[in-house]
Amino acid sequence: METAETLIWTGSYTADRNGNGKGIAALSADDSGQLTSVGLATEANSPSFLALHPMLPVIYAVAEEGKTVRAYRRTGAAELEAFGEPWPAGEATCHVAVDPQGRFIVATCWGDGQVILYELDNDGAITSRTSAEAAVDPHTATSPDQARPSRAHSSLMLPDGRVMTTDLGHDLVRVWKYAAGEGLVIDHQVILPQGSGPRHMARHHSGTVLVDTEYSVEVAAVRMQPDGTYELTAMVPASTNGAQEGDAGAEIALSPDGRFAYVGVRGTNRICVLQVSADGAEIEPMADVPCGGDWPRHHVVREGWLYVANEGSDDVVSFRLDPETGLPEGPVGRVETGSPSVLVLAV
Repeated sequence: METAETLIWTGSYTADRNGNGKGIAALSADDSGQLTSVGLATEANSPSFLALHPMLPVIYAVAEEGKTVRAYRRTGAAELEAFGEPWPAGEATCHVAVDPQGRFIVATCWGDGQVILYELDNDGAITSRTSAEAAVDPHTATSPDQARPSRAHSSLMLPDGRVMTTDLGHDLVRVWKYAAGEGLVIDHQVILPQGSGPRHMARHHSGTVLVDTEYSVEVAAVRMQPDGTYELTAMVPASTNGAQEGDAGAEIALSPDGRFAYVGVRGTNRICVLQVSADGAEIEPMADVPCGGDWPRHHVVREGWLYVANEGSDDVVSFRLDPETGLPEGPVGRVETGSPSVLVLAV
């Protein structure tokens, strides 16, 4: 009996960031959890985050060290070619996301705090660049001893067309409006506890946005109010055992049914499993499991499976997810790939 295969694009850190990757690689996952290397899809310098166009065979990649964003076009089963020229970004551009309507992409820059919108044409090519400006909240932008730099870390497209971004340095979640030809205009912001470091986000089907924090290793619930603004409504530890010295939160992902959230913790190399209520209002840490490698930078969930990119051990591992408890079991499969930094399911 043949097994179904799922293609996974894998971003990486390359020699320019002291990594062992070569560019964007392709992996295959079958329905028994086994992982196989398909090969290098395209060479690129530290394409540390990737995002797929919602309708076209186009993928967008940041060059974290090179401070650019570039489009790539799928040319075969697992091959990519550069599509257009690289566009300038900011210092340590670490994340990119695509508008569900394919109108634009947003890149966020850890190094200098820029949030940059790039408009797209009907072929998915980048046509313009606008760096957004946000008012700095003095309450969160300074600590008792020194000013803290802005560190934009990720973006999330909201169903109403707005864009949400995290600022890990200023402990803010910002909400922006998109204006065609003008870029992003600030709508409002949500203040998280000082020193928490909001990093990545996942939207629950209830509308609640769950935000994991890099510094405090927690999960925040941000819920939209009747007036359209978002408010911080809950904040819980990601782990049942608490954060340990040297820990850093990484990725957050939800199970397809929204009952469970999975948070990667670098340092102690764990995947933390949290239970989420149907309305997204209650979050509770359930269990921690070893990530199967070293430095779990990113992970992705698909029906019944969890795939973890372990940057430090140069591998991707698969775990079977218990349908009742949501707990990862394994690792079931493992494949070597240099300094993996992001996993994206190809469609």
